[in-house]
Amino acid sequence: MTTDRPVGALEVSVPVAPSMSMFDPIYLGIDEFGAPVYIEVIYRNLLVGGEPGGGKSGLLNGICAHAAYSADTRLVLFDAKRVELGLWRDCADEFVGPNIKHALSVLRRLAVVMDNRYAWLDAHQRRKIVPSDGLTVITSVFDEIAFYSATTGTKAEQEEFSSLLRDIVARGRACAMPVIAATQRPSFDIIPTSLRDLFGFRAAFRCTTPNTSNIVLGHGWAEQGYSANDIDPTNQGAAYLLAEDGTPRRIKVAYLDDAQIIDIANHAAWIRRPQSVTA
Repeated sequence: MTTDRPVGALEVSVPVAPSMSMFDPIYLGIDEFGAPVYIEVIYRNLLVGGEPGGGKSGLLNGICAHAAYSADTRLVLFDAKRVELGLWRDCADEFVGPNIKHALSVLRRLAVVMDNRYAWLDAHQRRKIVPSDGLTVITSVFDEIAFYSATTGTKAEQEEFSSLLRDIVARGRACAMPVIAATQRPSFDIIPTSLRDLFGFRAAFRCTTPNTSNIVLGHGWAEQGYSANDIDPTNQGAAYLLAEDGTPRRIKVAYLDDAQIIDIANHAAWIRRPQSVTA
């Protein structure tokens, strides 16, 4: 089929907003058999652990891409290094760098929003937010939470950070406020056990010891043959995912390079920007 077009007419490519949602399954990559892997984080939370360079940032970037392209989603990003999630800054409602006072201020505001949403649910005799409610999903992504919980600030500030984060992880699921958090080793001094156990989904990238793998996935999986210590150090992006079926699954996370992230982030920021039509 051909379409008549005046000679010399310009073809203008107009970006179209994709109809994605955080209520939809998020594509992570493939499993060891080549089958696509999806997870639904909306009523869950995801904890990501593993040694530096294992692929944690690749997984976070994939989730950020999905969230940025979801019109029903607001992104809140915490990145102590500024550069791991920094390319998504223009898509985020709030971007927190290496400043624990800023981090605490944002977490306190999120707690107020969470309380307001539960008041709304209570008034409508409901137990959780669903897509038809028309409320946005507030997705919080943390890259290396150890900086805020154990490295910077005073002991009181670190404890308040852990307490506020625990509250959001514990109560945020039903009111559409999921949390994705990454750290190298989520031991009790980085993430209190009472917080770590609240994450419904876990992803363990290459770990230096079976014990560290157990800390990420849960006690005992390494002894049953699911140890991220067995992942080849050169196999970046490989991980064990503990999700819906309750058994760790070997996966390979999809990778976006910087140029691809910049293209996606620029497009996502464009479609999120209020548009006006001029003659």
